[in-house]
Formats: sequence, C-alpha cells, structure tokens
Amino acid sequence: MPKIGMEPLRREALINAAISAIAEKGTLAVTMADIAKRADVSSALAHHYFGSKEDLLAATMRHILSELGADARMAVSGKSGMARLSALIHVNFSPKQFQPETVAAWLAFYVEAQRAPALRRLLRVYTRRLHTNLLVALEPLMSRLQAERTARGIGALIDGLYIRHALAEGPSDADTAIALVEDYLSLQLSRKEGAR
Repeated sequence: MPKIGMEPLRREALINAAISAIAEKGTLAVTMADIAKRADVSSALAHHYFGSKEDLLAATMRHILSELGADARMAVSGKSGMARLSALIHVNFSPKQFQPETVAAWLAFYVEAQRAPALRRLLRVYTRRLHTNLLVALEPLMSRLQAERTARGIGALIDGLYIRHALAEGPSDADTAIALVEDYLSLQLSRKEGAR
C-alpha cells in the first residue's frame, strides 16, 4: 500500500526519470519499466500514478512547460520593453532549461508531437505563450507588423538553438545562445520600418 504523502514525490521522481531516460536514449522510445527503475519504484506503481507511458510523457512535457512558465513569469515581473525582452530570452536559456537532459526532452517531444495530438497541443500552448510574451514586450518598440515578425524570428531562433544544442552542432553554452538571439533582436530594432 502506498505511503501517505509519497504520491507527489514519486510523481516528481518519475517525471525526472522520464527526462533522464529520454535524454539517454535520444527518443521517447523508452519503456515504463526503464523509467520506473530509474525512479526506484515498481512498474505497477508508475502505472498506478500515470496510467500509461503516454500519460507519463504528457505529464513530463507539462512539467517542463510549467517550470518554464513559472520561471518566465518571475523573470518578467514588473519589467517592460527591452528589460522584459532580455528576461524572456535569458529564461529560455537558463541553467534549468538549457541543460542537456531538458534540451534532449524538448527535441524528442517536438518529434513525437508530429504523431501525438496531446503533445502537439502542449507545444502549441508553449509557442503561443512565448509569442504573446514577446509581442507584449516588442509592441512599444516597433510597429505591430514588425513586432509580429520579430517575435516569430526570436521564437524560431530559440527553438533552432535548442535543436542545434541537442545535436551538438550549435552553441554549447547559454551565453553564446543568448548573444545570438540578442544580436538578431538588435538588428530588428535598428531596421527602418518598411525595409525588407
């Protein structure tokens, strides 16, 4: 019989074990038994808490998104304009987010979202949230059209830098990734309106 009060701890351990297993395999093709073993719980208990591997993987993605969302809210609190933009860029490359295990999990989730509607929905929530946060900061600095384009560009750069980091072909440190995104932002801010 499960110990009272252990469920949240075991759920978190299973989510962390899922991130670790995904990072090691480089794919979501991990078994519930592998994940349970890493979390030091039985497969039966893992199924009890999450039902299926798909449910655990969706919970893992929600966990990553929830942490990123909470970190972003804290980072932008009371900030606007350039300070808000800088905070959003930095939080996406924070040590918690830009570590190899989390980056590998993001990459695996992007791939799996092509066939799993639940994961696709979660990724759409993330994309919309990032885009909206960027727009709020960009609109006081440029036209709506330019803000839309710049927000899309920053989002694409963040996603692309994660992919390159996962493939060990891009910047291996957050400072370099942040500098690349901030260079793009500076270029967009210096562009004359209407120039292509």
